[in-house]
Amino acid sequence: MKALQIKRNVARFGAARIVGAVSPSGATKVGPLEYRTIEDPACPGDGWHRVRTRLTGICGSDLSLVGGHASTYFEDWVSFPFVPGHEVVGELVDGDDAGTRVVLEPVLGHAARGIPLPFDGARPADGDDYAHLAVTSHNGVEPAIQTGFCCSTGGGWAPWFWAHDSQLHRLDQSIDDFPDERAVLIEPFAGGIHAALLAAPIVAGRPDPVVAVLGAGTMGLAAIAGLRRYVPGSRIVVGARYPHQRELASAFGADVVVAATELDRAVRREVGCHMLGNGESGALSSGADVTIDAVGSSGSIADCLRITRPRGRIVLLGMPARVDLDLTGLWHREIDLKGAYTYGTETLADGTVTDTFRLAIDTVTAVEAERLVSATYPLDEHIDAIDHAANAGRRGAIKIAFDLRESN
Repeated sequence: MKALQIKRNVARFGAARIVGAVSPSGATKVGPLEYRTIEDPACPGDGWHRVRTRLTGICGSDLSLVGGHASTYFEDWVSFPFVPGHEVVGELVDGDDAGTRVVLEPVLGHAARGIPLPFDGARPADGDDYAHLAVTSHNGVEPAIQTGFCCSTGGGWAPWFWAHDSQLHRLDQSIDDFPDERAVLIEPFAGGIHAALLAAPIVAGRPDPVVAVLGAGTMGLAAIAGLRRYVPGSRIVVGARYPHQRELASAFGADVVVAATELDRAVRREVGCHMLGNGESGALSSGADVTIDAVGSSGSIADCLRITRPRGRIVLLGMPARVDLDLTGLWHREIDLKGAYTYGTETLADGTVTDTFRLAIDTVTAVEAERLVSATYPLDEHIDAIDHAANAGRRGAIKIAFDLRESN
């Protein structure tokens, strides 16, 4: 079959890094991603299903990889050559359930690798030891954090791939009632909701808590929707760069929405604190109880440190890779810096134990998330698609996806 595939090629990764600083589409042309005929991956064993791709999103982590900017941290957590694509809605190909639409929970967890769960009912990303993700499993699944980075399974940027029972969420609704454009956003919304829930223990019991969100692309908007639904009572203050992002942030439940450059002033007004110093060296005397960074850059993390109160929390939702930071404020203000990579088993404020994908399925329906899918492309137009995704903000877009429904 023809698919988009990434091979280990140091020269191409280096070329993509250099060219990508100027042109995302140029990085795609010279980088490691190629549209080629590949061998069909073999079925890993019992409990695995062939899934035909319908829609598959282009994620920020995909853009970092294609552009040569992905962290070397992940070298031991991927297996080459692999087909990207982990935000997927597809349909089962074989068996009694053939034709049933499914959404992928991409982490290749314990069940997919044929090893005991860390606890009863654990989701793929649960557990406090990731050793199983970095070794070849006895069923032959090669190292990978998730589908879309694993040579054994394939990924969504192909006509079909393999997925384990534990990774699949079946959609019983009709396409009219639950369109593919909504379903393809379940995975990123699960990530945003997980980040939102990390705010809950910090704001619990505080009078008039304030949660700030920096960035309102797909992940920032997902976090805003999660805060509004699952962290009740918080004032949500959002800084977003582009007008269409600010409009959507308000629609998804933010109380105050400003330009990203005005976020410190907006938080100051909400909290009623002082500004100490000026410019990049300035900081609020207090600040937001929690700040969610949905950008993931040196500048955005520095901004979060300036606007988060002493003994508050910063949640890194945007994948930061390498950053250059002055961490004096983190030390002095005793701020908790918390990563938010994925999703899994969650405990809500009322004590309900659930999983993030269930919450995401409800949330994408409540906010009509399909409106975030701004454009779709066939796989053979991947250069234009990736350029559009890399420049989504300035082009008035949010989520760009590959559409394989007609080709399949």
